[in-house]
Amino acid sequence: MILRLLWPVWVLALVFLPLLGLTIWRVAGSHGERRRDWLRRTGIVAAAAIIGLCPSVPSTENEQLTSNAELFFVVDRTGSMAAEDYNGDEARLAGVRADLVALTAAMPGARYTIIGFDSQATRQLPMTTDARAVRSWADTMAQEITAYSAGSSIDRPLQALTTSLTAAQERNPSNVRLLFLFSDGENTNGSDSEAGDGFESFEGLAPMIDGGAVLGYGTAEGGPMRSYDGTSNTGAGTDAPYITDDTGADAISRIDETSLRTVAGQLGVEYTHRIAPDDVSFLVSGINVQEIASDGRRDLTTYSDVYWPAAAILALLLAWEAWDLSREIPKPHRKNEVESRDRRRKEAAEEPVPVGRSAR
Repeated sequence: MILRLLWPVWVLALVFLPLLGLTIWRVAGSHGERRRDWLRRTGIVAAAAIIGLCPSVPSTENEQLTSNAELFFVVDRTGSMAAEDYNGDEARLAGVRADLVALTAAMPGARYTIIGFDSQATRQLPMTTDARAVRSWADTMAQEITAYSAGSSIDRPLQALTTSLTAAQERNPSNVRLLFLFSDGENTNGSDSEAGDGFESFEGLAPMIDGGAVLGYGTAEGGPMRSYDGTSNTGAGTDAPYITDDTGADAISRIDETSLRTVAGQLGVEYTHRIAPDDVSFLVSGINVQEIASDGRRDLTTYSDVYWPAAAILALLLAWEAWDLSREIPKPHRKNEVESRDRRRKEAAEEPVPVGRSAR
């Protein structure tokens, strides 16, 4: 136990030592009820002094400080990411969800940004150090509403990503930036299921990042996709109807690993094919959190104040003191009786003696 002192020690001594001296002196010179009163007042001063000393119990825990690592998660939410060919017949988004959370856990203390893209690219989560916010977003992530789908394009988030990385580089040029792209690599124009005519290069982003990976989802055989209208009873994992093609048959989405490997090469990062929920920590194994942390880990000491018993005793003694003092205040009816009696006595004393009668 330690004393944390609510006031400087000289202030505590200046205030409480004279008061304690006074009350102890009055206790020694009093008897009966007066002695009891001064004992109570000594307790009041002593309890207040203990509160001022603020006795506390310290405890130490190891705190992970914010590192200077910035993780940018770029997530494909187009309808094809609902294709049921991940880990058997699960939707690809289930794999994205698991991997995104796992990468966040593998880099504790980092700063996280999420950019999602479907028919347009938007920043879903501004840069934050709150890993719980990343998990919450992943838990509620859903595919694009089928009626709004404008096809897939792997370079759709390029402009939003360039803006975010440029701003981050200008703000903290010495920070470490890692980029993770989660996609199936499909490129369609919304009306044709064939691959598009190429996409804009990601090479301009390579100088802005220090690592990361492109994570590809889906299989060459592909899988069908549930339709989604924005309600909870549609989309991946439900019994909603499958999206159909122009012939009325179930549309099949297939991974485009060529596009994904091309993007990985342009960025200068690793490509990995994700078909089941296994370990992803190898993607950040070359990043030492301790080395890139702004000031590593530190011991954080917290204190649990234990002056509450003195506070409870002080409250009881003050209540007792107030009760005793209230008993010494004259009651209104008693005061009126005394005043009336004194007035009658005064009037009787001033009354003249009748003539012919001598005072005896």
